[in-house]
Amino acid sequence: MTAGALAVDLSPRRPDLRGWLRSYAAMLRWELVGSRLLYPMLLISQILVGAGFVIGFGLLIPDLDQSTAQYLSTGAVVMSLVLVGLVVTPQLVAQQKMQGSYDYVWSLPVPRSAASIASATLAALVAIPGVVAALLVAVWRYDVAITIDPTVVPAFVLTLACGSLLGSAIGHSMDQPQLTMLFTQLGIFFIIGFSPVSFPAERLPSWLATIHEYLPVHHMALAVRSSLTKGLVVMTPRSWVVLATWTAVAGISTALILVRRR
Repeated sequence: MTAGALAVDLSPRRPDLRGWLRSYAAMLRWELVGSRLLYPMLLISQILVGAGFVIGFGLLIPDLDQSTAQYLSTGAVVMSLVLVGLVVTPQLVAQQKMQGSYDYVWSLPVPRSAASIASATLAALVAIPGVVAALLVAVWRYDVAITIDPTVVPAFVLTLACGSLLGSAIGHSMDQPQLTMLFTQLGIFFIIGFSPVSFPAERLPSWLATIHEYLPVHHMALAVRSSLTKGLVVMTPRSWVVLATWTAVAGISTALILVRRR
């Protein structure tokens, strides 16, 4: 795809829904072509991460009972979703900046919302293999009972949307890609070590557990875990509100950052 062809196809003369969807589809193709070597590696890494977390927990705790196996396996699913949004998404933006293609992409005659959502869509697609791998390995290795609840759709959508939009806001707001990389590495450390994803919030110091009541990761874990198991955790209306609020705030923040860019 050439820049000239893209400009002809997507000239923003009529900012209607059809034009936006055409722009969105074109940016999906652009992202796929531009990162055709990267996305297969991301897919493989997500599969290894999802399956690796589940198997690794079994090595760490040899005799897992059913409820513990359920908790840790669904934690691996949450980890796959969260890391794609909060880590992979800003790193992809940072990579564009380091390659020198970032300003060119945002100069294309397409709505910035279409370009941003196209990136978030691909990040979500990258997360799916890791989720499937984690669940399959959990069923095979520990005979985990997975019960699909009707809330699985809003749980996964909100988790992916919130994580991807927050990651996008981080990536676009930081001018130095090296700083973005450092920030995401610190994020991995905090999410894996100090977020109640693979362990209950009650095990954290009381002050940190209280902070997590207002942060999205804890509620992402509750949403996903409650939608895949029965009776293991309870997803309260307050948790839905917190997660939805963070998703809205992340979307508005990303939109404001992109609008203000020259």
